[in-house]
Amino acid sequence: MASSAECGDVGLIRFTAIGNGIKKGYEKMKLQFRYDTTGNWYKGNTHIHSNASDGGMSLDKITTLYAGAGYKFLFQTDHWVSSDNSARSTQDAPLLWLDGIELDGTDETGSPFHVVCLGKVPPMDRKMGLVPAMAEARKHGAMLILAHPFWCGNSAADAIRHNFDGVEVYNHVCHWINAKGEGTIHWEAMLHHYAGTRVFASDDAHLCEAHPGWNGGWIVVNSPRLASEDILHSIKKGNYYASMGPDFVNIENASSKVKISTSPIVRAWLVGPRWLGKRFAKNAEELFTEAEFDVPSEWPFVHIEIEDVRGKRAWTNTLFINHSV
Repeated sequence: MASSAECGDVGLIRFTAIGNGIKKGYEKMKLQFRYDTTGNWYKGNTHIHSNASDGGMSLDKITTLYAGAGYKFLFQTDHWVSSDNSARSTQDAPLLWLDGIELDGTDETGSPFHVVCLGKVPPMDRKMGLVPAMAEARKHGAMLILAHPFWCGNSAADAIRHNFDGVEVYNHVCHWINAKGEGTIHWEAMLHHYAGTRVFASDDAHLCEAHPGWNGGWIVVNSPRLASEDILHSIKKGNYYASMGPDFVNIENASSKVKISTSPIVRAWLVGPRWLGKRFAKNAEELFTEAEFDVPSEWPFVHIEIEDVRGKRAWTNTLFINHSV
């Protein structure tokens, strides 16, 4: 199994936005491999609505549903409802509930946003406005995730304006509603701004007649324990992957190479900025479970994407981060 390992001094491209353009400069920095898969893998969902807001089920019913599908943790992210799941986080519980909230509104430019906040936050009211609410959530240590940016109509400029900690590259309910569940282009823009931006796939489950979809997008966290503080720590570190189907079993780094073990897949890509990337596949959709890539040191960021025979995909976070991240 893999453990964190330093990659040494690596030449990186540092991108800085100037107006509508990009200034490119070179800078040496020491990088850390982001993954340590010596713990356990725990499947969970970071975007769940209950009947505390516009969802169709109680937390008890949601617990039964998701625990039966192999989920180990869920975040309660009801609209403008600050959750408190401390009483549910017991050793005897079928799964672990973590606190969160979903904010929505417009910023000073008039652009609409939906923002999932992961972590315990104080009571909030829509009247306080989106931007002050985001600041309050950050003040209390919450992670801010840009939710379903394609569905909201967010631009690349919108995606980088508020220094979000992560973005949903796949939102299952938005895909079900009008095929606008994707967010990979927004993630790309955010990675140029901050190479540590985290990737998420989620259900955005409402579990009601109008929006019944669930178990279509999730994350799988590697953590030593199934405990709130450990799961949140691993998510903040980026020690997890996002998926709508296939699994990463192991992700390891040795010198300039990254090797992955997976569930059966037909394609794997090492993805860099813009047109940069490498593809691994066998003939005639032949299945495989291992791939290895040489990672070019000059690429400013890199992640891995895999695809199974059904066209379902999974994404790692960016593989290397600066020590300061």
